[in-house]
Amino acid sequence: MRPNRWLLLTVAVVAQTMSTWLGNAPIFLIAHLHLDRRMTLADAGLLASSSLIGCMLTLIAWGAIVDRVGERLALLVGLSVAVVAGFGSAAAPSAGWLAAAWFAVGVGTASINSASGRLIVGWFPPHQRGTAMGIRQTALPLGSGLAAFAEPVLASSYGLGPALLAPSVACAVAVVAVAVVIVDPPRVDREVAQATGQLDNPYRRDHTLIRIHIASILLVVPQFTVWTFIVVWLIDGRGWSAAAAGGLAAGTQVLGAVGRIGAGWWSDRAQSRLRPMRTVAVAAALTMLALGLVEPTPLAAVLMVVATVVTVADNGLAFTAVAEIGGPYWAGRAMGMQNTGQYLAASIVPPALGVLVAERGYGVAFAAVAVFPLLALAIIPVRGERAPEANSVA
Repeated sequence: MRPNRWLLLTVAVVAQTMSTWLGNAPIFLIAHLHLDRRMTLADAGLLASSSLIGCMLTLIAWGAIVDRVGERLALLVGLSVAVVAGFGSAAAPSAGWLAAAWFAVGVGTASINSASGRLIVGWFPPHQRGTAMGIRQTALPLGSGLAAFAEPVLASSYGLGPALLAPSVACAVAVVAVAVVIVDPPRVDREVAQATGQLDNPYRRDHTLIRIHIASILLVVPQFTVWTFIVVWLIDGRGWSAAAAGGLAAGTQVLGAVGRIGAGWWSDRAQSRLRPMRTVAVAAALTMLALGLVEPTPLAAVLMVVATVVTVADNGLAFTAVAEIGGPYWAGRAMGMQNTGQYLAASIVPPALGVLVAERGYGVAFAAVAVFPLLALAIIPVRGERAPEANSVA
């Protein structure tokens, strides 16, 4: 009996949302570390990057586990590691222990980036895959929205420990839901896959996957610039309260989630993942440039909302394309490679932009990152793209 694919999607979204909240909590505690704990902005950003680094270093390994043993087991093990590390971070006695615990949180949450993505691609047919993946990808802005809203308020009201306990408990609940509902998607037998070339390394076939990875690395820079600095910019630069800043950040993440669904639906109708991705890159460049130019004015808050929506819209498109091209026995590793590059860029953004903000101000920093989506335009491999129907995973 085939499971209900929409129930599977719902649980995958919930699990990804909770793990994203836990994994991204350090980013939205930068303001607390900087303003209340008197750390420099660069040092706070570096400490907050620990979770991103842990995730980045293990994504490919988790992808290999997914390709070998399946999604369900990888999810259960990875999320359990994240929960234990999350509770440990809440009790960390020093910055060093906190960095180690956040690193372990990143290691655990990395599992779901490969597993739940391949799970959706495996259960949904090609004509629904972009929309389904867009829904799945809403977990990232929703989880970040939860972190943006809850973490500054919890930290300012109750301290760092309770701010880290809340997402850890939520992630523990998600582990139970995964254990009850998630079922691995079917795959062709390995002998059949061998005979039909599905075990062949797709990276040796052409440079399509590599180009998508590089383009996505470039496009994640404006995304994480906005995610990382929206709260501290509103509090430190605009004089907003922690609650107001967190509320706006959370609201923009919800809008970003809607944007991801729309982009996925668009790709299903267009039978292309990469042409819409190019359009999003143009919009991201223009938005970040405009944000930098108007940063000293009240209009900047409006453009920050627009930037938060636009800069996340490409992620689901690239993720779907990578999974489809990777196929049933390479999708996990291909998505691990995809996210490794993105997390590498994301881990560099907080400390690097923190230095640029300290020296030149927010306006210059926001405008400077507009160059990255412009570079991505020349790299996205639109020419020769095959229709999604030609790339079945399940």
